[in-house]
Amino acid sequence: MSSEPSEETAAATGAVADVDAKTLRKAVAASALGNATEWFDYGIYAYGVTYISAALFPGNAAQATLLALATFAISFLVRPLGGLVWGPLGDRLGRKTILSMTIILMSVATFLVGLIPSHDSIGIWATVIVILLRMIQGFSTGGEYGGAATFMAEYAPDKRRGFFGSFLEFGTITGFSFGALLMLGTSLVVGTEAMGAWGWRLPFFVALPLGLIGLYLRNRMEDTPVFRDLEEQGAAESQATTALKDLIVGYWKPLLLLGGLVIALNVCNYTLLSYMPTYLEGEIGLSSNGSLLIPIIGQLIMLIFIPIAGGLSDRVGRKPMWWFSLIGLFVMAIPMYILMATGFVGAIVGFAVLGLLYVAQLATISATFPAMFPTHVRFAGFAIAYNVSTSLFGGTAPLVNEAAIQATGNVLFPAFYMMGACLVGMVALYFVTETAGASLRGRGIPGVISRPAGRRPGRPNPATG
Repeated sequence: MSSEPSEETAAATGAVADVDAKTLRKAVAASALGNATEWFDYGIYAYGVTYISAALFPGNAAQATLLALATFAISFLVRPLGGLVWGPLGDRLGRKTILSMTIILMSVATFLVGLIPSHDSIGIWATVIVILLRMIQGFSTGGEYGGAATFMAEYAPDKRRGFFGSFLEFGTITGFSFGALLMLGTSLVVGTEAMGAWGWRLPFFVALPLGLIGLYLRNRMEDTPVFRDLEEQGAAESQATTALKDLIVGYWKPLLLLGGLVIALNVCNYTLLSYMPTYLEGEIGLSSNGSLLIPIIGQLIMLIFIPIAGGLSDRVGRKPMWWFSLIGLFVMAIPMYILMATGFVGAIVGFAVLGLLYVAQLATISATFPAMFPTHVRFAGFAIAYNVSTSLFGGTAPLVNEAAIQATGNVLFPAFYMMGACLVGMVALYFVTETAGASLRGRGIPGVISRPAGRRPGRPNPATG
């Protein structure tokens, strides 16, 4: 999976001593709340795109919606830059320091979107300002997710990393659903006319208190036991630039493999979660409120199964969970999109089936991805590979789907796009090493040992799977 590690840097087989239950719960909350804040932003933007496009963008409804979706994608194009900056700094300064910075930047940028004067008031400057704020949000998110997943994984017990890591994704769906419900609830309370005039702004204001609570929780935590152990040994990176160089030179293979998995993960993610309301209303013809309600119902169902799937991955391994998800989505994408086109009930069933298949990937991200890199480059490796792939194929998914449907008239394009992404994920998954139960301690790749006589490099450690 990577360049051959030396004897000195072979993955440690001893597990990190488990932290006490109270500290572990605090670590879970501190990680998950930041991720919930990130996805709260995506939820209110995706579910309020009709109102946001009318208020802040020029052109007719279709043109303004495309511009709003393009702006959503722009924030993702900045994420790799955030990963390049925050990731190496996180391996140099520690996970906690960087996560405290990213959560406040992220929440303030989201909060300020609600204060932007309308396009009717200040013209093109409204569009310019929202683009700048989305870029700041994307830059901060470039360090947030990789750091939060690394923080969670390095605090969790080795044998239960899947279960505890799944709560980061529980935060993902909770934040997204909360944002969606808040946007829908505001619409129902104030009415369509008031929603278009000013009501859409209210959910954006909630981001700031969420961020401040997350900042408070993170500042009360020590850095992870794994990172502190590396620092005590004097083995942490001395400079951020050194961490980046070590990562690219020594670990380019896991960078590529993680990128391939993320293509599958996030094309499915943003097609199912972010683009679905636009798809159901614009292409299927459901009402505005109905198109918002269906994904919310599906996501609430997904929430129940995320910890179950995470815990199951500790028993059966991460790779079997991913194979189940990728193959299932590939087979069921077209039938479920056809079913969604039949009406409200069909849309609920179709979305729920695809969502539950996707859960097997989603629930295991925080256990799978950090374990693909050793401690001294883990934050950078995760942040860079994840954000480059996400920026190209994840955040752009709503725009690609909408543009392709408008160009071809084929409303099944999102299903085809998901299937293609799943094929890419299958190729990458074949070469990934199983790391369930492996220790994350030290400068060796978890689950990989140095090459003994007659053994190929990069084979799994028999002791860890």
